Amino acid sequence: MIDPPMIRKHSATLHGHRTSFSLEDAFWTELKAIAGARGISLAALISEIDDGREAGSNLSSALRLYVLKWLKDRS
Repeated sequence: MIDPPMIRKHSATLHGHRTSFSLEDAFWTELKAIAGARGISLAALISEIDDGREAGSNLSSALRLYVLKWLKDRS
């Protein structure tokens, strides 16, 4: 049996405002790897994703979709 994914709450400051989001550990690990591969800080990556998401959409979902797209584009 596979253990259920651990979802953790994270927080970041985006455009001077503190926000929080929940992500599974696997997505958090991939976001850090993507930021490293792109040579930018994790905060800069999250801010970029936040800026590109549709108004009213969920930041946690936008982060997950970004990771999925990144991985699919590289396979």
